[in-house]
Amino acid sequence: MTTGKSLEGKCALVAGATRGAGRAIAISLAEAGAFVYASGRSSRVDGPSDMGRPETIEETADMIHDAGGEGESVRVDHCSSSEVDGLVHKISSEKGRLDILVNNIFGGHPFSEWDKKLWEHDLTKGFTMLRYGVGTHLITCTKAIPLMLKTGNGLIVEITDGTSEYNRNFRRDVGFYYDLVKANVERITVGLAAELKNESVTAVAVTPGWMRSEQMLENFGVSESNWRNALSRVPHFCISESPFFVARGIVALAADPDKKGWSGKVLSSYNLATEYGVRDIDGSQPDCWRYVVEVEEKGLPADATGYR
Repeated sequence: MTTGKSLEGKCALVAGATRGAGRAIAISLAEAGAFVYASGRSSRVDGPSDMGRPETIEETADMIHDAGGEGESVRVDHCSSSEVDGLVHKISSEKGRLDILVNNIFGGHPFSEWDKKLWEHDLTKGFTMLRYGVGTHLITCTKAIPLMLKTGNGLIVEITDGTSEYNRNFRRDVGFYYDLVKANVERITVGLAAELKNESVTAVAVTPGWMRSEQMLENFGVSESNWRNALSRVPHFCISESPFFVARGIVALAADPDKKGWSGKVLSSYNLATEYGVRDIDGSQPDCWRYVVEVEEKGLPADATGYR
């Protein structure tokens, strides 16, 4: 459960808020009282990004307002230092503060070659993935952190895929560059935590589990309301979670006056849920990454009993 208006008066930037976890995080932060700037590339005015998806950043702003929150969408390519600079200048001039930064930017999936080894993977596609999934995070942090330091007691959330323990080994069947991107996001968090040790801003990484994003639901031919219909084809999808599970955990983390204790760590949506008592929209607390190791990767029959 979210905690009312626990973020009243705060200002947040969710970079990569067009869909999936970013969209849910933007909505949830606004519901908790923060003014949210939701940024992304796909726009109903300027057209879609190379993701080729129908969702737009303006739709996210509409959903924020429909949920009773305050915020606005800003079409920004986070690969562009000048565009991100303009975004931070806009936030500074309009609000004079930035309390929460969520770096959810990637968009590298169209360039992934899941079945290719490094020497087989297209170099241009691989370096595009690094630019989208690592370069964008570095640019956004570089431009946003000075404003956050002026504000004080801020939170940077680097969204990744996989816990620190799970990603310690090379992730097979996702392609060399995808594994490298996600390893880099954790390293960015570790570096930020070290450099912010004596500052008023906390940096953490957060990973959702098997998330029911718009594209995931579409791939399985289901919707959020009937997602269990996909279990006949993909039984281990039983451990999946809605994008709002991780979003609710991040809201609770942002409101925690003692969040500095999490500095530099990689937290899963389940970690946040059990720490702060939040639940997914169906009332459950899916522990995806433990399930993957203990059930799916051992070849056991799909059964989420004890894992949600």
